This record gives sequence, structure tokens and C-alpha cells, in this order.
Amino acid sequence: MSLSLDKAFGILPASVNLRDQRTELLASNLANDDTPNYKSRDFDFDGILASIQGVGSSLKLTRTQPGHLTLSIPDPTQTPELLYRIPAQPSLDGNTVDPQLERAAFAENAVRYQSTLEFLNRRVSGLRAALSKE
Repeated sequence: MSLSLDKAFGILPASVNLRDQRTELLASNLANDDTPNYKSRDFDFDGILASIQGVGSSLKLTRTQPGHLTLSIPDPTQTPELLYRIPAQPSLDGNTVDPQLERAAFAENAVRYQSTLEFLNRRVSGLRAALSKE
């Protein structure tokens, strides 16, 4: 019986990687709070994670012609598509960073990052315990 680490860890490594990228992006938004014309960026974490898992694509796509587009699953190691935040109240200098919203998103992301690391740690501990038993 072979052990597949991809199946054992599931989506957790991709989730940690995406959370790390989002932390950097949110920190960048906060750091540029006073920069004129800076546009706040973020990405759809849940959408990217769902597409990596294959959730939401219940129909199989078949290429019947060479010109048809292929369905590609995003690579979790690549930078996700960055989107612009729409400000609730635009500033006069063109900056779209809302410090309260960014701090809240950063705190939520940090808590979820820690919990994902804890889940991954427990999964590793469980595998280690299973392998050490005779």
C-alpha cells in the first residue's frame, strides 16, 4: 500500500500558501494607506481554493475541436489574479485603502492562517503516529 502525501494533506498546503500570499497583499495595502493614487488589491480566496479542489465544476468539459479552450486548474504556487477593492468612501487623493477594512481582513486572515497551520500540524502528527506503530 502506497502513501500519497497529496491525498493525506488534501487542500491544506495550498490553503497555507494562499493565506501567506494574502497576508503579504493585505500588509502592502496597509503600508500604502497614505500613498496617493494607490489602489487597494485583494483576491477571491474562497473562489481560488474551490477551483483548486474542483468544487463547482460539476460538468466535464470535452474538447471536440482543436480551437476550443481548455479548462485549467489554478496552480496554488502561482500568484492569484489580483482584484481591485471598491472603496466605500473614495478619498480625494485617489487612494482606495480603507484602514479599518484592511485591518479587519488582515486579522481574520491571520487567525485563519494559524488555524490552517494547526490543522496541517495535527494531520502530520496523526500520520507520524500511524507510521510509528508496528
